Amino acid sequence: MADGKKVANGFIWRLLERFGAQGVTLVVGLILARILKVEDYGTVAIVSIFTSILSVFVTCGLNDALVQKKDADDIDFSTVFYFNIAVCLVLYALMFFGAPLIAKFYGRPYLVPYIRVLSLILVFGGVKNIQSAYVARNLLFKRFFFATLTGTVIAAFVGIRMALHDYGAWALIAQNLVNTAIDTLILWATVRWRPKKVFSWERLKGLFSYAWKLLVSALIDTVYNRLYQLVIAKKYDDEALAFYNKGDTFPNILVTSINAATDSVLLPIMSESQDDPARVREMTRRAISFSSFVIMPMMMGLAVCSEAFIRWVLKEKWLPCVPFIRIFCFSYAFWCVHTANLNAIKALGRSDLFLKLEIIKKCLGIMLLLISMRYGVMVMAYSSLVSSVLSQIINSWPNRKLLGYSYLDQLKDMLPNILLTLLMGAAVYSIYFLGLPDWLTLLIQIPLGVAVYVGAAKLFHVENFEYALALLKRRRESGIK
Repeated sequence: MADGKKVANGFIWRLLERFGAQGVTLVVGLILARILKVEDYGTVAIVSIFTSILSVFVTCGLNDALVQKKDADDIDFSTVFYFNIAVCLVLYALMFFGAPLIAKFYGRPYLVPYIRVLSLILVFGGVKNIQSAYVARNLLFKRFFFATLTGTVIAAFVGIRMALHDYGAWALIAQNLVNTAIDTLILWATVRWRPKKVFSWERLKGLFSYAWKLLVSALIDTVYNRLYQLVIAKKYDDEALAFYNKGDTFPNILVTSINAATDSVLLPIMSESQDDPARVREMTRRAISFSSFVIMPMMMGLAVCSEAFIRWVLKEKWLPCVPFIRIFCFSYAFWCVHTANLNAIKALGRSDLFLKLEIIKKCLGIMLLLISMRYGVMVMAYSSLVSSVLSQIINSWPNRKLLGYSYLDQLKDMLPNILLTLLMGAAVYSIYFLGLPDWLTLLIQIPLGVAVYVGAAKLFHVENFEYALALLKRRRESGIK
């Protein structure tokens, strides 16, 4: 079993990688949003719907199976590598020849070249993802840090340069492609694993018996999440889709940084402890409690400050995305409940249960979408929020028996964080009544929010605050290696 120091190092390197990359992405996104038209974002959002759905076939299922399998060896990794490459080439051919049909469906013939170029990201994914699985299995997240950060910085330069030269949507597409390509090359150069000249159908069948349920689950989840965008793109216009997507982007950048770090470290460590439910329960509890302690104030702060932030940084043209930001902030504030509960289920080898949960959640979600779609994009966003709340309860339900850790127990563990977050939100919101300029309002709100949250956590001796201090102290004493 991996020791605590290795787990902590893995988490910190993964967190640094996510925050570093997402931080650069956020800054570059703000710059590009000022330069490019709203319609450019809508165009790329339509294309990304299909590439993200097909990426599920590459990034999900077999990768998790490699991490979860206790005795995975070079034969397993090589088999999955060659299989993934073949799948990626087929998927790219599907997108290349299907581009005219997609463009015709939306009544936008100009989409064809965008689809064919951006779909190359699928091919890079086939090369990258087995290296990523090897890194995750061995907790070598320092490799991710340098690969991702380098790719993000170079891609940022390319994207801004092209935007300044009036390339429009091509600037966003180039940014995505360059990021993935550089990331892949650096991982390939720094990770020692290389595919062997072996392929085993028996090993593939064994891995697939676990992976196919996760694959179908991820496919259902991705199609469902993109279904909202598909409907908006078909029923409404590019601007409506751009505002909806931008409203999701800002909270998503913050939450996925923490979520990716937690997710990457939890699955391999929980999988090592799959025969010890009590230990898995404690790791699940800690993940939910500590992640919510970090995520909730971030979401509250962004929700409260979003109007002043958007008006000052992105100007008036992006103000319609503010209500969407606030809706998604509330949804993402509880995202750790999804991640921790689902990782526990996967680690215990219950991919069958994982699939059943996805089917139940998405049936409810689609019903809400069908009801809301006729009333406008804003009502659709609220229906997505309702679906997210219901999904929390559904995801936590099996662990009531598997781990003896119910949704009510999880809410109790998060309650101190919720109360601290509400206190901080009230203090930050009160600054609006001063009627100050946006830049000055933000200058006061951000440090005030941090001071109130940290000060209250210290005053009331909140467990997660003490845990964070202890973790930082250990890192200062031993250093990050």
